[in-house]
Amino acid sequence: MTNTSKEPALPEVHDEKKEKIRKYHILNQLALKGQTVLAGSSLMEFFPINEMQMKLETRYCIYNRGIAGYVTVDLLASMEACIFELEPSKLFINIGTNDISAPGYQLGHLLANYDEILTQLARRLPDCRVYVMAYYPVNAKVEFPFVPKASMEEVFQRRTNKAIREANRAIERLAAKHNHTFIDVNEGLTDEEGNLKSEFSSDGIHIYANGYAVILNNLMPYL
Repeated sequence: MTNTSKEPALPEVHDEKKEKIRKYHILNQLALKGQTVLAGSSLMEFFPINEMQMKLETRYCIYNRGIAGYVTVDLLASMEACIFELEPSKLFINIGTNDISAPGYQLGHLLANYDEILTQLARRLPDCRVYVMAYYPVNAKVEFPFVPKASMEEVFQRRTNKAIREANRAIERLAAKHNHTFIDVNEGLTDEEGNLKSEFSSDGIHIYANGYAVILNNLMPYL
């Protein structure tokens, strides 16, 4: 007997970023409004701030809406789910390091997108206190145990500490233009050469909890 049933359709290619946005839309319906929000890329998404704050004397209601792999244009396209639906009273934002890593990176392009992000925030959330966080340093010198150094060479050609310092100076001026607070969260993260301390990182870019503990301490005056 001939099987006339159709072959099952192949699933669409899974887009992890879009799926996170979908989940955030759903989660936001259950969230408290007017609290503190974190927005940005993987360096924000992987910040275990809610677990770490359990030891603090004061507890905070914090929603982390970072998304790994995000560049400034991605956040611009998803501010509804990542920020606006939560109507935050405080926003900590760290976006743009993946722009620096990308081929053809131009600081002016990053700043134009960041400026538009801050402009939309002023229009939609005029009473929100916005904190623009400095970009974290990197460490391109150390051979990390589980990440072959050769696999990171292309990224580190563009994502250098010199480029990061230049971008930090520029976004500090941008924050001032919008009357926002720029927070240099990097005190205690660097070694004597200005690199991200190797004990804080898995690959020279992403940060372990001990590094985030330093960052959280630097954020405490603003929480």
